[in-house]
Amino acid sequence: MKFKIGDTVKITAGKDKGREGKIQKVFPKSNKVLVEGINIYKKHLKGKEGVKSGIYELSRPLPTANIALICPSCKKQTRIGYRVSKTQKSRICRKCKKAIEVKK
Repeated sequence: MKFKIGDTVKITAGKDKGREGKIQKVFPKSNKVLVEGINIYKKHLKGKEGVKSGIYELSRPLPTANIALICPSCKKQTRIGYRVSKTQKSRICRKCKKAIEVKK
C-alpha cells in the first residue's frame, strides 16, 4: 500500500471532496484508509449495560482511489513514486522528486 499512517491527504471524490486530513489507520486488504475528521456518519445506538443510548458520530474508511497525497515539501497534491537504491526503497513525490518521510 502506498499510503502510510501519518500522511496528509486530500479527498478527491465524495461528499468531503477538497478537504484535507491525516491518515489514522490503513486497511491494506480492502484498500481503504481512515482519515481523521473525514467521512463522518451518525449511528443511533440502543442503551445496554455500561453503554449509554444516543446518537454517536463515527468515521468510516475511504477507498484509496478517492484520496491523493499532499507532498510535505512542495505542498501540492501528488502521486507517489518509488526510488530504489542498492539497500532501500523510498517513496518520492512525482512533482518535485523529493523523498517523502512518514511523520507520525
